[in-house]
Amino acid sequence: MADGRRTSFKRTSMHKTTITSQIPNQTCLSTLDISAQIKAEQEKRAKDSSTQRDDTRVSLTGVGYDQDIYGSGNKFEGYSTSLPMDDDDDDDEEDELTKRAAQKKLSSYTAPKEVYAHLSSVEDEDHDPFAGRSESKRIIDREDDYHKRRHNRVLSPSRQDAFAKDQGAAGSDARTYAEVMREAELEREQQRVLQKIAEKKKEAQKATGQDAPPPPTPTGRKRRWDVATPVVAPAATSSWNEPDDHVAAPTNRWEETPKADVKKRNRWDETPVASHTSSWDATPRASSGVTETPTAKRSRWDETPVAPSGMFGATPMGAGQFGMVTPNLAVPMTPEAMNAQRWEHEIDMRNRPLTDDDLDAMFPTTGYRILEQPATYTPIRTPGRKLTATPTPYTGNGFMMQDENLKQNYGITPTELEVPGGGNLPFFKQDDMQHFGKLLDEKDESSMSAEDIKERKIMRLLLKIKNGTPAMRKAALRTITDKARDYGAGPLFNQILPLLMSPTLEDQERHLLVKVIDRILYKLDDLVRPFVHKILVVIEPLLIDEDYYARVEGREIISNLSKAAGLATMIATMRPDIDHADEYVRNTTARAFSVVASALGIPALLPFLKAVCNSKKSWQARHTGIKIVQQIAILLGCAILPHLKNLVDAIAKGLEDEQQKVRTIASLAIAALAEAAHPYGIESFHSVLKPLWSGIKKHRGKGLAAFLKAIGYIIPLMEEEYANFYTKEVMPILIREFQSPDEEMKKIVLKVVKQCAGTDGVSPQYIKEEILPEFFKNFWVRRMALDRRNYKQLVETTVELAQKVGVTEIVSRIVEDLKDESEPYRKMVMETIEKVVTQLGAADVDGRLEEVLIDGILYAFQEQTTEDIVMLNGFGTVVNALGYRSKAYLPQITSTILWRLNNKSAKVRQQAADLISRIAVVMKTCGEEKLMGHLGLVLFEYLGEEYPEVLGSILGALKAIVNVIGMSSMTPPIKDLLPRLTPILKNRHEKVQENNIDLVGRIADRGAEFVSAREWMRVCFELLDMLKAHKKGIRRAAVNTFGYIAKAIGPQDVLATLLNNLKVQERQNRVCTTVAIAIVAETCAPFTVLPALMNEYRVPELNVQNGVLKSLAWVFEYIGEMGKDYIYAVTPLLEDALMDRDLVHRQTACTTVKHMSLGVVGLGCEDALLHLLNFVWPNIFETSPHVINAVMDAIDALAVALGPATILQYVVQGLFHPARKVREIYWKIYNNMYIGAQDGVIPFYPSIDNDDVNKYERTELFYVV
Repeated sequence: MADGRRTSFKRTSMHKTTITSQIPNQTCLSTLDISAQIKAEQEKRAKDSSTQRDDTRVSLTGVGYDQDIYGSGNKFEGYSTSLPMDDDDDDDEEDELTKRAAQKKLSSYTAPKEVYAHLSSVEDEDHDPFAGRSESKRIIDREDDYHKRRHNRVLSPSRQDAFAKDQGAAGSDARTYAEVMREAELEREQQRVLQKIAEKKKEAQKATGQDAPPPPTPTGRKRRWDVATPVVAPAATSSWNEPDDHVAAPTNRWEETPKADVKKRNRWDETPVASHTSSWDATPRASSGVTETPTAKRSRWDETPVAPSGMFGATPMGAGQFGMVTPNLAVPMTPEAMNAQRWEHEIDMRNRPLTDDDLDAMFPTTGYRILEQPATYTPIRTPGRKLTATPTPYTGNGFMMQDENLKQNYGITPTELEVPGGGNLPFFKQDDMQHFGKLLDEKDESSMSAEDIKERKIMRLLLKIKNGTPAMRKAALRTITDKARDYGAGPLFNQILPLLMSPTLEDQERHLLVKVIDRILYKLDDLVRPFVHKILVVIEPLLIDEDYYARVEGREIISNLSKAAGLATMIATMRPDIDHADEYVRNTTARAFSVVASALGIPALLPFLKAVCNSKKSWQARHTGIKIVQQIAILLGCAILPHLKNLVDAIAKGLEDEQQKVRTIASLAIAALAEAAHPYGIESFHSVLKPLWSGIKKHRGKGLAAFLKAIGYIIPLMEEEYANFYTKEVMPILIREFQSPDEEMKKIVLKVVKQCAGTDGVSPQYIKEEILPEFFKNFWVRRMALDRRNYKQLVETTVELAQKVGVTEIVSRIVEDLKDESEPYRKMVMETIEKVVTQLGAADVDGRLEEVLIDGILYAFQEQTTEDIVMLNGFGTVVNALGYRSKAYLPQITSTILWRLNNKSAKVRQQAADLISRIAVVMKTCGEEKLMGHLGLVLFEYLGEEYPEVLGSILGALKAIVNVIGMSSMTPPIKDLLPRLTPILKNRHEKVQENNIDLVGRIADRGAEFVSAREWMRVCFELLDMLKAHKKGIRRAAVNTFGYIAKAIGPQDVLATLLNNLKVQERQNRVCTTVAIAIVAETCAPFTVLPALMNEYRVPELNVQNGVLKSLAWVFEYIGEMGKDYIYAVTPLLEDALMDRDLVHRQTACTTVKHMSLGVVGLGCEDALLHLLNFVWPNIFETSPHVINAVMDAIDALAVALGPATILQYVVQGLFHPARKVREIYWKIYNNMYIGAQDGVIPFYPSIDNDDVNKYERTELFYVV
């Protein structure tokens, strides 16, 4: 332990109740020994009082009531209460004595170093304190540079459809496959030429020495008093010509002579340097001999101007501007005004009238002639753009038109926007004007062409989908889907795809637009062929998006696109991108091809893959082809097994390619194939074992990592003897790479070690002697705990090694690290021990290791500072695994828990309470009921906890103790505990609610007799609010508790409470109430509930009647066969409900009929069910989805109870009805019945007489035994 007080058992006497069984018999001690012990205990209490909450009670009668709450200390203690006038200590960081004095002065309170570093790095004028609060929803804001390369791609012109009869359908600018390939080749050639030019330039620079870095500019040392001289530009001389005194360091800072050099900026204050142009944040120096004026100190925390001068602002401009084009009379100007004036001056100079000489200099002398200006031409003498050139009065700002206070400026978006001639549309964002601006043109549709009208219709629908309300979006999506072929593929994609390429697109908008593409692909089918490449340019980036659901959407779109366009079109479209110059394009193309393979089948794509992987034209094509195979293996998993041999043969040559990148991707593809095929398919990899083995010996760095990964995934596929041989051969290389600093290599080495150790052929003795020493030496270091991926892989590998060598071998090597200084490292050790002990148990742990383990876990548990469940899980797992062997440590553990339950920190108290719930079962196993009773009393006293997280943990600990110790032995008694829990039911925190309702339900189930009926009714009223909880587990526990309470005190009072709750407006509350009523009926027999329930149906209130019907549905679902005794009683009620005008009445009644029918199959209730069928059948023509589903379910259930023959007689009447809608419904019912009861329907088909050609009579069906 870290100190003695954490292992002391005697400090439990500080609590209100003590564990008397732990106090040793002290009758034989002398008075002197007792006095010494008392004195030592008092000193210990005084020492430890700083971490205890001894003053948690407020003294209401004392004088210092405010001091009890707010404290009596001086809140300004440790702070400077005045600002010294000549405080120059902070100006010179190089003065060691001053730094020590400053540190000594601020020893009472010091902010963390990272806070100072952050404040010093913040730009005062540009810092926005709320910048981190608002998270941007735009996709481009969370993309890195690699993902932003998607914006470099352009939507190319549409391509011709080789299979279309009308080749003009794709447009006049549609390109053929040959043209596309020529353009791709030209682009690659251009890249090669540019690359060669760049290489030649580098070679030329190296030859002439031009790339040598320029000599550093010497800088003088910063002055203490800010005495500076004007900056003089150094002459371009060699370093050999520099005088010696230029670089000589002064011996003393007071003897330093200022040099003409670049001056460092001081942090706090600075006298302006006389220069040609004045900085806007400093007082300008006039041309007269006025002395220098220092700037006022600027506060870091606000922008309030300090020390304003006269009537001007904080930054007045001097009078030296009378030489400008239009002089101003010393008007105060802001930097923005100065900037605008400077730009206007430049624009005026550029747009000055050009003379004939100027024009002759710009244009050729031949081929142009000078035109005479029109007679009606009148030049603009005073354009509005020159308003700022007009002099204003001395101090006035002139008239300025006020901006309109638009709602958009305050983040309030208007709900609708009136669009001329087009009805109401959703709001426009500023970014939408680029795409939907045409909708605001006041043009008459009668004067537009058909194409323009179609374009505006599509725009209007897309705007509704993108920015509209859910109802508006749903209608627009249905419209654009139904009319997709009418609008045509061209107009649709020309509107949708630029929207998806917009840099301001948000995640939700992209999701909606992708959904539009998905819907219209089904309708357009083969019409999308000319636009496949455009669609791929937009959709392919989704395949590498960070969001999992975006990747799934992208795969779905490309899959549907490939089914619509066909394999030939997809290959012809993506072929030019396979050897594209940009690696981003090749990466996304490979992933898209893998999706095509999954949609159309690997065999269809195999010939193309073999050709690409063996391409001799460019290594980029081979690289992309092999990457396609890798992505196919990742995407399809074990579905590649039938084609594994062909895929391996296609990429085998890549392992010996001349290009390093091709060899690397080939080995990674082999690894992906082996991982997908595990544990089968070793025969398919025989051809690549030799190249892989030779590659491991030849490669280094990333190439070696890829080859090792491939070998690591193939070894588990081998038989035992071969796996053992290859493991022993590859292990020296792995052990050598244990020391590699490359993070990627570490991950791969750990993975390969895990896979090799997991094979059957590797012996535990080999792992102990050859692997473990180097493994723990190189990997079990603190740095590995800082990277999450390394952390996870290391834990998994260590657990796999433990499977071979046992618990003791692993735990004994890392148990000492539970007391390491680094908390992330301690956490990694604890997680490893937890997983090893969970899988292998603690039977092999000897006594000494057991002591060290418990001691280390206690230390790690007490020293944790982060809210992490790892330490808690590890503690609970180890103690539970030790079982009865942990009895000797329970007093120490309990003492630690009691100590931490009284800690000031809420986090510490929460962890202590959570630990009780983990070890309660072990305490029962060890026979420590008395200790648990004491813990129960302590927890009972802490039920007034103010932090909800801590209170939830305390309730969870109480629940664990109640479960283990039983109701009769529980201390405090249940009759005292439950009244204390009832008010906590009002707490709205989810953790508190869940643990409290579980505890109350457990008491109601097992110890209801210990509490009075009145108290249970109080609990019932509080439970009603629980039915509104957001978490389903809380609602379920509350509903079950109603059943327990009803079983304890009878259903009448509980039922009255629940029936009254049916009148509330909240639907979720009513639904949970109906479930509770059904559970009460199941618990207390239905006859105790049904009379009151049927009587409540007479209340003429819609919600109540729906609630009663819903309750009946739940009741008959729960009671099953018991329903045969009550079916005739509720039939009249169901008749009324099935004839009601309200749709919900009929829907709920059909659900009730369904559950009732399924419960009484074969119990002789067919007459009542046939009667109810006559009321259900007229509802088959309902159009509401919910109602028609309930009707179909009821008919299917009645077919089970009455037999398919009865339903067939109803169905036959409408199968050949002249009305199509009638026939559709009847055939739907018939098909469902045919699927469910085919053998029962056939004997009841109508009998048809034989004719000359066919024989319809089935004589075997007329056999009677």
